[in-house]
Amino acid sequence: MSREPSLVIIRLATPADVPACGQILFDAFATLNPRHGFPPDFPSPEAAAGVLAGMFSAPDHYCVVAEQGGRIVGSNCLDERSVISGVGPITVDPGAQNSGIGRKLMQAVIDRAHSQGAAGVRLVQAAFHNRSLSLYASLGFDIREPLACMQGRTPGRSVPGCSVHAAQASDLAACEALSRRVHGFSRGVELSGAIQRGTALVVEREDRITGYTTHLAFFGHSTAETNVDLEALITSAESFAGPGILVPTRNTSLFRWCLANGLRVVQPMTLMSAGLYNKPAGAWLPSVMF
Repeated sequence: MSREPSLVIIRLATPADVPACGQILFDAFATLNPRHGFPPDFPSPEAAAGVLAGMFSAPDHYCVVAEQGGRIVGSNCLDERSVISGVGPITVDPGAQNSGIGRKLMQAVIDRAHSQGAAGVRLVQAAFHNRSLSLYASLGFDIREPLACMQGRTPGRSVPGCSVHAAQASDLAACEALSRRVHGFSRGVELSGAIQRGTALVVEREDRITGYTTHLAFFGHSTAETNVDLEALITSAESFAGPGILVPTRNTSLFRWCLANGLRVVQPMTLMSAGLYNKPAGAWLPSVMF
């Protein structure tokens, strides 16, 4: 196999790649975000490596790395846990950027999604990063929702008329039905895993489930009938894991409620999609995957 410095090879990721890829993941965001006045997405190389370790070893994730001159220079993942596939995190070594590696990593997961018959592919993009926006648009992704990554803690811990408690396996069917009503498809595999990890919550009104979250966090998503249900979930949290939760800012009522209740905007982001996209028929918070 040629080892020419310019040749980029895309191959499947392995657990042995985690340390190198974790360092690149940390370095990429630690370099890019502060340049635009935003905090890094990961606090340390170890935290970034922990995220990738789970993805690289998960059978429902397709992960690839890019090698150049025998050295790992980037990675990308595809979450295949539902009929919609989610892309990311995609990162390229800061010293190897602007050389087409990101496009190759993206094309690899797009080709995989097509080969597996995914109904659609989605991702969340840092809105201040012009190059990634241009790359994803050129690859066929459409802008769907402007998002605000938000962090903080509400002054109250409950919303009248709503009851929030840890999700149980017995809640799964009702939550899947809710997801189908709001989004047109189920994310039950994600929710089931979150229930097992103990991060999932449900909200009830009038003795029925009206919303759920896999985790109030950067990598968690939430689905609900109304803003009130989402507000109850958000209010119940002592803190949000990672950089924060992702709030669709076109939901102006929810966005203003978050601001009025002590949450602050960390950074702007954008939800993009290729393939199937149904306009949500309810209230929701995407994860950084989609």
